[in-house]
Amino acid sequence: MAAAEPKPPAGAAAARDLARGCWSAFWDYETPKVIVVKNRRLGIVYRTVQLLILLYFVWYVFIVQKSYQDSETGPESSVITKVKGITLSELKVWDVEEYVKPPEGGSVFSIITRIEVTPFQTLGTCAESMRVKNASCHSDEDCVAGQLDMLGNGLRTGRCVPYYHGLSKTCEVSGWCPVEDGASVSQFLGKMAPNFTILIKNSIHYPKFQFSKGNIKNRKDGYLRHCTFHEVSDLYCPIFKLGYIVEQAGENFTELAHTGGVIGVIINWDCDLDLSASTCNPKYSFRRLDPKHIPASSGYNFRFAKYYRINGSTTRTLIKAYGIRIDVIVHGQAGKFSLIPTIINLATALTSIGVGSFLCDWILLTFMNKNKVYSHKKFDKMVDAPASEPSQQDCTLTDARGLAQL
Repeated sequence: MAAAEPKPPAGAAAARDLARGCWSAFWDYETPKVIVVKNRRLGIVYRTVQLLILLYFVWYVFIVQKSYQDSETGPESSVITKVKGITLSELKVWDVEEYVKPPEGGSVFSIITRIEVTPFQTLGTCAESMRVKNASCHSDEDCVAGQLDMLGNGLRTGRCVPYYHGLSKTCEVSGWCPVEDGASVSQFLGKMAPNFTILIKNSIHYPKFQFSKGNIKNRKDGYLRHCTFHEVSDLYCPIFKLGYIVEQAGENFTELAHTGGVIGVIINWDCDLDLSASTCNPKYSFRRLDPKHIPASSGYNFRFAKYYRINGSTTRTLIKAYGIRIDVIVHGQAGKFSLIPTIINLATALTSIGVGSFLCDWILLTFMNKNKVYSHKKFDKMVDAPASEPSQQDCTLTDARGLAQL
């Protein structure tokens, strides 16, 4: 009698069955099964979702965002500025060469509206400013000779001397004397400043589309000599009054002239190059850029000095200038029809419409009373059997009684 063959372990058989099932699933083919569910509420949900998706792509994606276009942002830009006008302070008449800094006419420049002048400063010794920390003293013992305060006005000599006015005393320093706080004189230049005119010449170029344009009308009749900017009638006359710029930024000119500030002139070039070049026009906006509600960082001022010689000694006039700084900022975006983004967005739209089917399937399988019937009809597995042997799955395909109950 032959010996019985040993049976393989149960675990090994289960592993082989699992591997066979995974390998079979790898070669299986899945195809959608169309089932008509006669449920009015579900049909309304399905069509509503499809309609919303369609409206989103037609109105927002294609009409508002113009996603059928190839686009380019950040045009190459050139800005040239020129200021004209004269003004009067308490002591003299000021012209553009004196109150515009720097004078080159770039995209960032300052118009001086108030100054604090410290004249006739020479190298010598004098009392330190009261604003400097630890500058006050009662005797020479309170002052350390050779000490240099980085926020002060010079090198301390070790002496305690009377201040410029009052009964106070401060440590003596060696430097440019008198110091700014001791002898400065304030002058206001903003009386006529609102009528200063500013010419802003701007030209842009979109290299991807080889498109260029400027903000000045091409005329030979001296148009720029007698025009000022108007959003409707004189859009291509970029000559702005300083008062108009400050007003459009929502600021009070007198207050701004005393404390100084930064105003941004924003030029936006949004161009649809599928249309004619005449529809590509600049749009101007104005706003204050420095945070005026934060006292520590609001306002704008800077210092400079004018040097000369008197009786062989070097003398200077120190000027602390408050002014309105103008920053010209250019933005823009150009778009033109392109086949590639059009195809991509159309494919995305058609694919997204399938979200309605996914949502309705989820509702059917989760919330409907006959969800098990739908699940049975939705997911069928067919085995490739010989033609003479009909499978049980073939019989289930013709059973529609349960589905009719949905």
